[in-house]
Amino acid sequence: MSKYSQITEYLEHFLDNEVRKTGIKKVVVGLSGGLDSAVVAVLAHRVFKDDLLCVKMPSHYSSQSSLDDADELCRDFNLRNETASIEPMLKAYEEMNPNMDNLRKGNFSSRMRMATLFDISARENALVLGTSNKSELMLGYGTLYGDLASAVNPIGDLYKSEAFELAEYLGVSKSIIKKPPSADLWDGQSDEADLGYTYAQLDEVMKLYVEDRISVEDIIKQGFDADMTNMIVERIFRNHFKRKMPVIAKLTSRTVNHDFNYPRDIRL
Repeated sequence: MSKYSQITEYLEHFLDNEVRKTGIKKVVVGLSGGLDSAVVAVLAHRVFKDDLLCVKMPSHYSSQSSLDDADELCRDFNLRNETASIEPMLKAYEEMNPNMDNLRKGNFSSRMRMATLFDISARENALVLGTSNKSELMLGYGTLYGDLASAVNPIGDLYKSEAFELAEYLGVSKSIIKKPPSADLWDGQSDEADLGYTYAQLDEVMKLYVEDRISVEDIIKQGFDADMTNMIVERIFRNHFKRKMPVIAKLTSRTVNHDFNYPRDIRL
């Protein structure tokens, strides 16, 4: 059995187990036309079939290629889908705040999409599946309570370079796999341009630092770029708050997330 056939089988069991033990039978995924949401949608469809709903949430910053790729994925895998544009909400807010920079526009867009997706999940009595990969989570490259929000995330322990390989195994179209990663948060936005390096370069260093516990000094001695290595480690620690629930000030003997920790599926 190949690596990605094993990973696929495991993630199918993970999704089935984590969703169904909540008593909920349906799931929703925000479908952007990008790689990560495509991988999650295809995995979810293998498990939930028509109990999966893919939601396309374009704005006036969405590229036509992203819209076309999302439509193609839905046709290729017969995914049940609907469109809920965030453009009216985003334009109204931009008119109220004409001096918004790209970061604010991107964060607001991401949170509008997640607010829309969670509302649809309430309508459908469904759980929201996350689409953030491990590279994004470690670097903090995501919006808190935006694209980082979800009930269950099947790909959060896969680096972006691994997500590309899983997409190929699952049969995701080449147009999605080959295009530069972008969340279409503003005109011309590109993940790798924002980060300054390709995901292949970033993942190689992150695996050494995170998985192998190799020191920054030893990574640099191996020939990796010092500026990139230091940037990665600085981002990992600076953005740790995005990977945790809000820190609660401890006042009692049993405080949530300090010493009041039960498994998420605990039962009386």
